[in-house]
Amino acid sequence: MTNIDLNCDMGEGFGVYSLGDDAAMLEIVTSANIACGFHAGDPLVMAATLEAARENGVGVGAHPSFLDLWGFGRRPILGERPADIEKHLIYQIGAIQALAHAAGHPIRHVKTHGSLGNMAAEDADLALAVARAIRTVDPNLIFVVMPGLETERAGERQGLRVAREIYADRAYAPNGNLVSRKLAGSVIHDADEAAERVVRMVADQEITAVDGSRRPVAIDTVCVHGDTPGAVGMASLVRKRLSDAGLAIRPMAEWLA
Repeated sequence: MTNIDLNCDMGEGFGVYSLGDDAAMLEIVTSANIACGFHAGDPLVMAATLEAARENGVGVGAHPSFLDLWGFGRRPILGERPADIEKHLIYQIGAIQALAHAAGHPIRHVKTHGSLGNMAAEDADLALAVARAIRTVDPNLIFVVMPGLETERAGERQGLRVAREIYADRAYAPNGNLVSRKLAGSVIHDADEAAERVVRMVADQEITAVDGSRRPVAIDTVCVHGDTPGAVGMASLVRKRLSDAGLAIRPMAEWLA
């Protein structure tokens, strides 16, 4: 039976503010990407999310970003040196590793958030800085990457295990990256449409861009964002359709070679 991981970005509240239904999502997904304080999250939110993930048997990973609380990490940060971004990532991964150690539920992977992830997918120097940061902290961590793009190549160059990710609720540009959220149609809200396209992408091992072009890719994990309306229903349907298609839905760290 073929394995697949289902992941979600979580712990994206801050102080008295909450975002998304993490409790419900943790009953559906197999891996959680937990915000590390630069775009969302704080020590209490991070700790609570780690503990809830442990109780649900959900694998956990760091979800670092640009230092951009105001813009939720979705604004491009230009002019920063890759070497400086590398230090920012080491800082964030280290912070959540310490809290994960306290929770008795270790960090197993790293997935960059928002604009940092989108930019690193196309910028070889930035991608390499991300991969180096991960390897510096722990070379056994899995690097969640955009398949066929610079992050995948950087992870492989640094000798990291890579988990190649597709998105259930995002449209793809012809170059294989995500369509900018500023453009109409970039986010898919229909759960049935999202579930159908995920099953097709996993079965065919390819992504279809908005212009109809197709790109062959390897796929290890599927992301459903937790901060969009209807996210829980979409995640539940995606999981059901993948299971109905004969896939074993398990945390990536349990099976990814």
